[in-house]
Amino acid sequence: MSEATGSDDGGGSAPSRLGRVLLGLGLALQASEDFRDMEDSIEYAESAGVPMPELAAPFASGMMLVSGLGVALWRFPRLATGAVVTFLTVVTATMHDFWNADEGSKSGERLAFFGNVAMLGGALVFLREAWK
Repeated sequence: MSEATGSDDGGGSAPSRLGRVLLGLGLALQASEDFRDMEDSIEYAESAGVPMPELAAPFASGMMLVSGLGVALWRFPRLATGAVVTFLTVVTATMHDFWNADEGSKSGERLAFFGNVAMLGGALVFLREAWK
């Protein structure tokens, strides 16, 4: 892999490549859904106490879109996987804090939290792979 060109040499096993594509496309597709309904994304961020949600929500969605595509295509893998890890760490702890959620949304927030934890685990594995 050459970080200077932002691409790899085709290394890695087929399951690893498939995993990168699935994780990256999943993140990018979720971001595209967030952009389709940005008003709800901003409202959700505001309800979670995110400062400047009208800026933070589009920025976070854009970060997720670009870094997801970077992981899927394995371009600038250190930057892309680092951004995914950063995004998932911050969003999981701040937006899906099910322990503070009211009873009506606790189950959904817990599901989102653990889904993000699983994606974070995969992203950490790929971050290690990017530094090989």
